[in-house]
Amino acid sequence: MKIIDTFIEGLKVIELDVHRDHRGFFVERFNEDSYKKLRIETNYFQDNHSFSIPRVIRGLHYQNNPSQLKIVGCIRGSIFDVAVDIRKNSPTFGKYFALELNAVNGKMLYIPEGFAHGFCVLGSEPADVIYKVNNPYNKEGEGGILYNDPEIAIDWPIKDPIISKKDAELQSFKEYRNSQFFNL
Repeated sequence: MKIIDTFIEGLKVIELDVHRDHRGFFVERFNEDSYKKLRIETNYFQDNHSFSIPRVIRGLHYQNNPSQLKIVGCIRGSIFDVAVDIRKNSPTFGKYFALELNAVNGKMLYIPEGFAHGFCVLGSEPADVIYKVNNPYNKEGEGGILYNDPEIAIDWPIKDPIISKKDAELQSFKEYRNSQFFNL
């Protein structure tokens, strides 16, 4: 296992050791001892699993009270995974990092608290996304920013995305900056 720092402080790419042969592959996605050695959070509250059809965009979601750290991976299909820094005192506030996660590349994204997260499904196959979170879901603390906000300007690699009604009605980044969550 290898940790790669990104240009956004705290946001990391986890490269797993993938053992391949003519039958397929084996990968260890979580090992508490390995995570501790690499100074990665090891206390998780729950595992989540999301299934999405091609061209779906989910997000950009965040949670406060309590905030959530996430470790995101894709176990079937392929996604373009995005984390947006929404920490108001961060030098990279409003910047995003994105990478492809798929069933065979052995990569996961470690997203600390204080980020909005989203992804889109690439290609013609559905995607299964799994992620660990360190705190429970709190409906009153959930929020989101519109996936196509021009200020953040994410370069989504798909055309004609499928968006839920809820995600299509999320606030702009400007509205987020004026929200109660921003001023916590």
